[in-house]
Amino acid sequence: MLAHFFLIFFCHIFAVKKTASMACEKLGFQQCRKPKISLRKMEQTYITVWEECLKIIRDNLGESANYRTWFEPIKPIGLQDKTLTIQVPSPFFFEWLEEYYVDLLRSTIHRVLGPEGRLKYSLVVDNTNPYAIPAESSYKRETRNQPTAMPVPPKDHLPNPFVIPGLEKIKINSQLNENYSFDNFVEGDCNRLARAAGYAIAEKPGKTGFNPLFVHGATGLGKTHLLNAIGLQAKLNNPDLTVLYVSAELFTQQFMDACRNKTTNDFTHFYQLIDVLLIDDIHKLSGKPATQDAFFQIFNHLHQSGKQLVISSEKTPVELQGIEQHLVSRFKWGLPAGLQVPDVETRMGILRRKLQTSGVEMPKDVIEYIAYSISTNVREMEGVLNSLLAQSILNKKTITMDLAKQMIDQIVHNSVKEISIDYIQKIVCDYFDLPVDKLNSNRKFRPIVTARQLAMYFARKYTKASLAAIGSQCGKRDHSTVLHACKTVRNMLDTDKSFRAMVDELDKKIKN
Repeated sequence: MLAHFFLIFFCHIFAVKKTASMACEKLGFQQCRKPKISLRKMEQTYITVWEECLKIIRDNLGESANYRTWFEPIKPIGLQDKTLTIQVPSPFFFEWLEEYYVDLLRSTIHRVLGPEGRLKYSLVVDNTNPYAIPAESSYKRETRNQPTAMPVPPKDHLPNPFVIPGLEKIKINSQLNENYSFDNFVEGDCNRLARAAGYAIAEKPGKTGFNPLFVHGATGLGKTHLLNAIGLQAKLNNPDLTVLYVSAELFTQQFMDACRNKTTNDFTHFYQLIDVLLIDDIHKLSGKPATQDAFFQIFNHLHQSGKQLVISSEKTPVELQGIEQHLVSRFKWGLPAGLQVPDVETRMGILRRKLQTSGVEMPKDVIEYIAYSISTNVREMEGVLNSLLAQSILNKKTITMDLAKQMIDQIVHNSVKEISIDYIQKIVCDYFDLPVDKLNSNRKFRPIVTARQLAMYFARKYTKASLAAIGSQCGKRDHSTVLHACKTVRNMLDTDKSFRAMVDELDKKIKN
């Protein structure tokens, strides 16, 4: 009987234990067993945790450029005691996360790992960089601590991308052209805003509201000249400033070399030392996302440090194609200043200043002819002038109208020059022996009216300007006046042979 009783008792205990085990399994608990977790399982754990974090971050930021730039490059490398360790590419990357995304990261870690969750950083160690953080002291930090400034390598020991290999040069060469100063930059309505802003920047770099100054305009209107003038004036006012002018093409080439040599950290640190950075033709970074990201980091560091940036482009910020939006938005922070096509007075002023610098005299009618003939590209106009000066000095030729026409035919658009309204007015006024200001006046004297109507007629024939634009440049008249002038000239051509001969003669002068 006793044996039978114990058998029933142990069977009852086993049944209760089995039932409890089944209940615990249903509730997700384990009893008294702690199976070993494999290394592969641990890797899956911290990777899974970070993937959950990325889902939350993506919900907050969306599939934006900020998400791709600052979170996709991060790699999880460990999880211990509710502390997730992530690897970031550089000290600047770490500082940027702590500056702008620390709250998002903290709340995300707490949601995934609980209130005790922590985040640590580990920087990638670059063995080719003598200033990289050594592996045994990888930089780690908890999100609840205050950010610590990362050490910047000494300026004198950073590799200088502007130095020819084999030549030692500690001081940074500004790469500025001494000929492109404010003294040689002729001011006009076309560039007054940009010039004034540039001069204010040169007086107090980084201390004005024009940071960055974004200079935009077509080719040959003086963007490069203005950038160099700002740099030269800034160095003149404060010789201790580190000023650097660089084209976007050269910046791209240097970045590619740094990537090949695994010295991108040095490249970034070098540019972060600059006090006034002048970047020419930024539109040429289009379609180069890696280079844009590098410039984005440099831009943010310099701007936050109160350093000055001046950028030039053929397009306005909103017209830029192939440039990341987060970079375009920063171009809008300061002042976009456009350079327009200079009027004829400004063009003649540029020619006179160039002649004064060269110490050469030139007939007034030749200066006017060049200024009227080339209206949209200052660089081409200066090229014609340089050719005339070379002919005069080297070949000992007298500068005449015929020589000027020859140079323009050779240099400007393969003998096809653009005919402007200014040029047409000049030809018509010379034919009638009238000053241009009388042509554009309100006088009703018959020769003046005829000359004005002919100028409108030829402007309509040879330019792409609208009726309103033609009228505005011919004494601020409306489009109906231009239409009436063209109709009057056509009627006279049909009925008056002498008038037709005069028009043919003017037509030849304009085309020649």
